[in-house]
Amino acid sequence: MIRMLDREEFEHISITELCREAEISRITFYSHYSDKYALLDDIFNDMLILGTADYRRRQKENNQRNGLVAGYVNVLDSILKVYYDRFDFFRHTNPDKNPYLASRFYSIVLETVELHTSHVRRHLRLKYSPKKIAGFVCFGMFGFINECHEEKTSLEQIRKEARMLLTDLLRSGVLTEHEGDSGRQAGESDFKA
Repeated sequence: MIRMLDREEFEHISITELCREAEISRITFYSHYSDKYALLDDIFNDMLILGTADYRRRQKENNQRNGLVAGYVNVLDSILKVYYDRFDFFRHTNPDKNPYLASRFYSIVLETVELHTSHVRRHLRLKYSPKKIAGFVCFGMFGFINECHEEKTSLEQIRKEARMLLTDLLRSGVLTEHEGDSGRQAGESDFKA
């Protein structure tokens, strides 16, 4: 699937072509997947497992006190790690070329950030619902990273600037009930952005 995405858009890939490329029969394909969307979901699920494991490791290593900024930066870093480690696949999530892939990718990231925000809500009073915060943070970051790609920003610079932007936003207190105090309340003294 990933090799084929180099040549054509997802919507135009047929099961017959996919089986030919993978050198398997249609019977073999259908014994594992109901359609190409199920195969795609399997690819995304594998990446989600990798990202979740990386996030948990980061939380254990540098956010034992459940700091607001550190937690969100760990989510961002985990997503960016999987995204760029598997850029051979994720570069095809462009909404203009592959709207289904883009939509699926965005929904997974939104769900991930919303889940993290729901955990944050246990420690801090948030001004907005986890769904609204996830939408705001995710679509802002997607836009920021896309603009970085347009400007040919290096991968290291993208990571650095995205972390700074997210850190500044969260430390501003704009999302929490106690503005300007969110860092100290959430144990941020342990985290260096």
